[in-house]
Amino acid sequence: MITFQMRSLWVILEFIVCAYSAVIVGCSSGFTNIAPSPPKHYQSLGYVSGEATGSLGIWHPAFNFIPMGLNDRIERAYDNALKSASGATSLINVTYEESWYWWLIGTARMVTVSGEAIKEMPE
Repeated sequence: MITFQMRSLWVILEFIVCAYSAVIVGCSSGFTNIAPSPPKHYQSLGYVSGEATGSLGIWHPAFNFIPMGLNDRIERAYDNALKSASGATSLINVTYEESWYWWLIGTARMVTVSGEAIKEMPE
């Protein structure tokens, strides 16, 4: 017969295993393609960089659940990088950096997309 103490021990052990599994599975991802494949013929326009910021907020970091400009920040950073080179149609050799900081009602996530701007050339 299982005692109350044994049952409590099993519940705690199950909780630890589930929490550990959630951390391991929840913190992994595969590669994501940010830039489209380059065209066959293109002209290099130089190195460019673009930034965009989004926030996740409502007061304390433990309760951050309201996205404010968060979901499209990578696209906005990519577009800002393209706009910094006149006539650019896409980027190659793209790098992605993300940093964050706390502000008054949440956390801000700043994304920087950098790469070589190119212009598609006719064949």
